[in-house]
Amino acid sequence: MVLTRVIRAVGRSTLLETGVAGSGGGQLQLVRLPLRRKYTYRSGALKPMPEITPFGLFGIIATVIPGLLIGATISKNMANFLEENDLFVPSDDDDDDD
Repeated sequence: MVLTRVIRAVGRSTLLETGVAGSGGGQLQLVRLPLRRKYTYRSGALKPMPEITPFGLFGIIATVIPGLLIGATISKNMANFLEENDLFVPSDDDDDDD
């Protein structure tokens, strides 16, 4: 029942009504738009479920922690470079906004 609703909704969404501007009768033409089907083949058969690769909490930790460490290392090296070449030297007097 749900599948028939999906197929009907997909069929309706691919039809485009266009009116002919030159004709006074206002005839409508149905133009079928190309459709990229997500769930079904052209024959109507359902596509198989995609393979899901579970990463979980370990995958998140394995990507976030190295990213933070690499970013911190790069920023530390850039701050040292700027200070060594006297391009930016922080002073203690700038901290007071009185």
